[in-house]
Amino acid sequence: MLVSVAVTATDTQSAIDAVFRIEQARLIAGLARMVHDVGLAEELAQDALVSALEQWPRSGIPDKPGAWLMAAAKRRAIDRFRRAKLIDRKHTELEHELTSDGEGRMPDLDAALDDDIGDDLLRLMFTACHPVLGKEAQVALTLRLVAGLKTEEIARAFLVPEPTIAQRIVRAKRTLAEKRIPFEVPRRPELGERLASVLSVIYLIFNEGYAATAGGDWMRPQLCEEALRLGRILAELARAEAEVHGLVALMELQASRLAARRGPDGEPVLLLDQNRARWDQLLIRRGLAALERSQALHSAPGPYALQAAIAACHARARTAEETDWARIVGLYGELGEVMPSPIVELNRAVALAMLFGPDAGLRVVDALTAEPLLKDYHLLPSVRGDLLAKLGRAEEARAEFERAAAMTQNERERALLLKRAADCMS
Repeated sequence: MLVSVAVTATDTQSAIDAVFRIEQARLIAGLARMVHDVGLAEELAQDALVSALEQWPRSGIPDKPGAWLMAAAKRRAIDRFRRAKLIDRKHTELEHELTSDGEGRMPDLDAALDDDIGDDLLRLMFTACHPVLGKEAQVALTLRLVAGLKTEEIARAFLVPEPTIAQRIVRAKRTLAEKRIPFEVPRRPELGERLASVLSVIYLIFNEGYAATAGGDWMRPQLCEEALRLGRILAELARAEAEVHGLVALMELQASRLAARRGPDGEPVLLLDQNRARWDQLLIRRGLAALERSQALHSAPGPYALQAAIAACHARARTAEETDWARIVGLYGELGEVMPSPIVELNRAVALAMLFGPDAGLRVVDALTAEPLLKDYHLLPSVRGDLLAKLGRAEEARAEFERAAAMTQNERERALLLKRAADCMS
């Protein structure tokens, strides 16, 4: 007996949404290369989506949806340039792409879509992370244009009102247009600085997913997934850049612990208490492979590669007791030389405490209490409380955990710190 399955309008719209989510970054990147305006490129891509929503429910989804969307967007671009009487040369160039065979037939649109697509995506990342924009704007624009997240998704992930995110994106696109920022991958020596900006934005997105700054969720895995996707794309496009592979390695290895970082009720589970059987071995293998690629380029290890090497020490240890703390202490020393930071020193203090005992770590932590940059950093009293508790100084430990709880904006983390404070007195 044959069972008939009806395809509803909702099914079609869901399929169109999925196709657009996959093709969006490629589409915007290709269009931005042609029109030299990221904001206009996104508008043209949205226009193409509207056309698809109008036509595909009647005609069906085409075999090559990405090429269809690109053709529709190019036609809209021609219409816009005609209506506004803008730059005849652009009009001619775009029209020529649609009639290049001289007989009015459609060209190979797959080839048009794939032409320089790697370069186009790389240009789009560098444009979205241009230093003329503030960090918050870079993050919002990257998630919108390259990751394809909707405005409401970005707002929900960062617990920011949707109008705020919308304004950041609009202002960012306006700034890029007003400053006439070229849609290009910068050349050396500017490349290094700009690449660092792209990497920092991707890692900022990952970190917000890995340990949410505020709200009721300990983690936001979707942001980790988007950052990993961006990092993997970048690693394919910039294969000769060691720090790109270093960042991917770091994210893969940290993401491998996500399932183990949360208990049955959503409560945080700290590294040394995690069930390592729940660590994702596929992500660990991918992370170690990315770290090998970074090291094989024989560059002096940068901050991401060094942090990935630290994460690899944890990944290779079958139990917390087998962790190579001496290696980790040494790596934090190298990291402190490459990227001097009191947060790096705080992490080194934790490793020192694991290697030589809590007294050794506490001496370093106590020296950091006067550091202005750590004045509102809740992990400083949290680490100090942990070391004091191990030394049996329960009352002091309780006070530190309570101070840390008052500083954090994450509800799950606050609950954990208050529980640890209560445990000090039991």
